[in-house]
Amino acid sequence: MDRNRPINLTRQLAAGSLLGLIVLGLLWELWLAPIRPGGSLLALKVLPLCIPLAGILKNKLYTYRWVSLMVWLYFTEGVVRAWSDRPPSNWLAMVEVALCLSLFVACALHVKLRFKGLPAQEPVKEPLQEPAQQPTKEPAA
Repeated sequence: MDRNRPINLTRQLAAGSLLGLIVLGLLWELWLAPIRPGGSLLALKVLPLCIPLAGILKNKLYTYRWVSLMVWLYFTEGVVRAWSDRPPSNWLAMVEVALCLSLFVACALHVKLRFKGLPAQEPVKEPLQEPAQQPTKEPAA
């Protein structure tokens, strides 16, 4: 099996989940179940999700690491709204929770696989140096 295949799968899952969260957030707050008729400014919650999109698409390892932490904010919102909102908003919140979980798993696996594939670094060994010899004083004649 190709070593890069699992890495590519986690990359695609992360990008798809992130794009899914962005699209879901916009559709949810503007058309499907907005808090106010005609949409609300709560749709702006997807803007922070747009920031890591470029890093995920460019396969930046650091982006995967911090997205796996940021996604828990959206997970929390999804759990709260799944519990407190009425249909159809609570169903959309459950979809948000599922997308957050898939994004977290994809990011965590991606980071793990990328670190696993890195060559092991051996500690740098300094060559032994001879102690500097002090000049000897010759007895005065």
